[in-house]
Amino acid sequence: MADEQTNEAVEQQFIIQKIYCKDVSFETPNSPEMFTLKWEPQLKVDLHTAVNPLGKDTYEVVLTVTVTVSVGEKTAFLAEVEQAGIFNVVGFEKQQLDAMLGSYSPNILFPYVREVISELVNKGGFPQLILQPVNFDAVYAQHLQKRQAEQEDGESPATDAVH
Repeated sequence: MADEQTNEAVEQQFIIQKIYCKDVSFETPNSPEMFTLKWEPQLKVDLHTAVNPLGKDTYEVVLTVTVTVSVGEKTAFLAEVEQAGIFNVVGFEKQQLDAMLGSYSPNILFPYVREVISELVNKGGFPQLILQPVNFDAVYAQHLQKRQAEQEDGESPATDAVH
């Protein structure tokens, strides 16, 4: 019995092979005018994840975070970061694998993307921006519900990515 538990634990592996910035963009379309306005920003954050199989049990997960900050009708800045990781995931059933790639992996990537965006905003001359934590388990659960509803309505889901 103890040998079976040990074998099962060995068979399930989640290994981070690499974490990297895949793409970074920062735009300040209304500078320097933006620095003369009263700073009353409106923040919009969009999240998207994509999973790309790379080989047997190896996946690239890309977390894209787009932050748009406006003052009135004018865009102060737009920051977009694609933070990626290569993960080796072995021994999980399909449902568990999907959760590892759709929820657990973005949780690992998010602190990296938060740091990159904070640095971009600071270097752009704007007040510090720290993104709040994201509950990727809840985001993933919403994605599953949406996908199930689309399948029940007879629509085919366009992608397996979490939005």
